[in-house]
Amino acid sequence: MLRLGRREFDPHEPVIMAIVNRTPDSFYDQGATFRDEPALDRVEQAVSEGAAIIDIGGVKAGPGEEVTAEEEARRTVGFVAEVRRRFPDVIISVDTWRHEVGEAVCEAGANLLNDAWGGVDPRLAEVAARYGVGLVCTHAGGSEPRTRPHRITYDDVMADILRVTVGLAERAVALGVPRESVLIDPGHDFGKNTRHSLEATRRLGEMVATGWPVLVSLSNKDFVGETLDKPVKERVVGTLATTAVSAWLGAQVYRVHEVAETRQVLDMVASIAGHRPPAVARRGLA
Repeated sequence: MLRLGRREFDPHEPVIMAIVNRTPDSFYDQGATFRDEPALDRVEQAVSEGAAIIDIGGVKAGPGEEVTAEEEARRTVGFVAEVRRRFPDVIISVDTWRHEVGEAVCEAGANLLNDAWGGVDPRLAEVAARYGVGLVCTHAGGSEPRTRPHRITYDDVMADILRVTVGLAERAVALGVPRESVLIDPGHDFGKNTRHSLEATRRLGEMVATGWPVLVSLSNKDFVGETLDKPVKERVVGTLATTAVSAWLGAQVYRVHEVAETRQVLDMVASIAGHRPPAVARRGLA
């Protein structure tokens, strides 16, 4: 049972985490939700389309202008508080690797800390434990935040993913993070080339077999773009195909830009797998 905020999710219940970037230079939307009102509109739309989690980020993942912890907090803390006020039941996640920001957003009402950089700041897990919130434990190949991989190699990429993510998850629980609120993430594109990310997807069942809920962040990423030779704005179909494969292999949480489309894919896969009845079943019965 996955438990985040006020919500509990059965093991076969797919969960959508909608991305809301509080940055002026995000790779996908180029700052469309940097200002408060468009960002709040995005939250309302995502919730109405079926997102259970809103993932708020104050620093883009890739290289760019330096963003201090103070500036990251300025972009996220007040917004977290406003989302919590307007949407008291939504699960609020914050994408940060810094314990100072984690502390501030937990004070403002966050339920989940999404550490995409693989525990580079070990105190972030301590913050999650102290506030009793969830934690995403991600494989980033030992990369420093906001850097791109260069000729990175693995003897066995999935073995490394399992070693790192399960180790981070077990450390988090030992510190006091609720076990039912810890997720592991293979970290597509983070510390990986395209072939690594494809292999991580193909072998996702090995992560699911650990018993930890698996989160995947696939949406419009470079490994999709390179696989299909498509620019950022033409990666939705490839993303949804990867989503369907990940769902069939047992991933539970999906960090996405396109909520409505992802909801349909996840519902369809769940119904094929026998975990969800059809919404309507009239054919051959009239």
